Amino acid sequence: MHVPEGPLLNTKGIATVIADGMSGSDAGREASQACVNGFLADYFSTPESWTVKTSAQKILSALNHWLHGQGQRRFNSHKGMVTTLTAMVLKSNTGHIFHIGDTRIYRLRNGEFEQLTRDHRVSVNEKKTYLSRAMGIELHLDIDYRSVLLETGDIFVMLTDGVYEFINDQNIRACLQNHPDDLQAACESIVQQAVDNKSNDNLSCQIFRIEQLPTENKNEFYDKLIELPFPPPLEAGMILDGYKILRHLFSNKRTEVYLAQDTQTEQRVVLKAPSVNYEDDPDFIHHFLHEEWAGRRINNPHVMKVLEIERRRTALYYISEYIEGRTLRQWMNDEPRPSLNRVRNFIEQISHGLRAFHRMEMIHQDLKPENILVDEHGTLKIIDFGSTKIAGIEEISTPLETNNLLGTINYTAPEYHTGEQASNRSDIFSLGVITYELLSGKLPYGRELSARNLRRVNYRSIKQFNPEVPVWVDKALEKAVHIKPEHRFSILSEFTHAMCQPDSSLVNQDYVPLIKRNPLKVWQGISLILLLGNLVLIYLLLR
Repeated sequence: MHVPEGPLLNTKGIATVIADGMSGSDAGREASQACVNGFLADYFSTPESWTVKTSAQKILSALNHWLHGQGQRRFNSHKGMVTTLTAMVLKSNTGHIFHIGDTRIYRLRNGEFEQLTRDHRVSVNEKKTYLSRAMGIELHLDIDYRSVLLETGDIFVMLTDGVYEFINDQNIRACLQNHPDDLQAACESIVQQAVDNKSNDNLSCQIFRIEQLPTENKNEFYDKLIELPFPPPLEAGMILDGYKILRHLFSNKRTEVYLAQDTQTEQRVVLKAPSVNYEDDPDFIHHFLHEEWAGRRINNPHVMKVLEIERRRTALYYISEYIEGRTLRQWMNDEPRPSLNRVRNFIEQISHGLRAFHRMEMIHQDLKPENILVDEHGTLKIIDFGSTKIAGIEEISTPLETNNLLGTINYTAPEYHTGEQASNRSDIFSLGVITYELLSGKLPYGRELSARNLRRVNYRSIKQFNPEVPVWVDKALEKAVHIKPEHRFSILSEFTHAMCQPDSSLVNQDYVPLIKRNPLKVWQGISLILLLGNLVLIYLLLR
């Protein structure tokens, strides 16, 4: 078991592992030690933005490949380095269980003793069984995963088959109940009974109890958020924690942004501070801190870099790189009809930055022209991470009730309006809208999307506004901004490729009747025909 110190305890949790080398393996003991040590070391090195499931599965897959390769290389056998493995990560109020083989996890809760894992064994006859799954046998690894809600007082027991095959569940529970305040004594009692019953296999037993869960009450959580005061109004020439204010760049109702200079390094930076209007708003403060946290974990040439502050802070603010340039909105106003190749270059740059978010299991959620900067060299950088969804942080319980509808109305994916789960396809929708607007100056649906009108809007072909755009580009845009996320491109590279190369599956789609493409125009045409027919009949009757 490994209990980290500092912030990792909150963002990664506590990890515990048990492994048992297969008896028929040439190096089972070495394999089990490598898996336990490797998992405990590597799990805490994975990005804090990743979910527990993503982190553990990537580590286990890598360990499995290493064991299989070592077995083939050193022993020329698929049974060279084979072990079972069961791991549990305790994060916030949830226990995440990963299981391969026949080691076990039990839980004792309110007197009920329950096995939480399923043995991966196949019976040959009444006396003989063999492992159907284990680490190191095959390159493909099938991992059992489940999550359980934790309760204070829960006791978890991790055992190898050398223990539980020689002591039944009732006796294990009795040992726990006989030593309620001494889990070490309970552990020794369980193992000793297995020894007394002639166990001749590896005897591993690990027991731990949930003494306290990390959920804070609202007052504790809010007090932690407002440990630092808001900065005072800043003016040119003032110095805050070693940052000299050069000038005020801009402000909105939520933030104040300044150009500053580090008095030690003379580096020009941007200092972003929260507006005093939100000094008593914990939800806003939470999002402000969240923005710095997300920015510090992404290092990409097309994402604004948030800088580490090594000096002690006396107020709430953060520092980022200074980018000389203009927003993409300003650029669009200055150059209203860019070439298709220029737009492709811009979209490729934005996609490169977005992929850095998606690889870290983050979704930007507020991609719009105002949140993209174009520098003097034509390099684009994504800014503003206050709305970013971080999978790993979402697993941590807080008393805050956050608003799920984030982003800006014209660029927000429809699923935010209907309460569906956001995904990387939500960012693809926003990028598709920006692309459409770059090429036409218009929006693909002609009006704001809302939960009320999602079924009544239709995609407007971009060729109505820019006839020079190829049909296949129009089809790619239509797919990128589809109302239903499952009909969009699944990854960014598919969209950028479809913007540069014709996709036959999009261009050669079956003909869609006009009544489906534009029902309003169809009914307007029918009404006009009926009106003309009635006028002709009236004229004939009058004659």
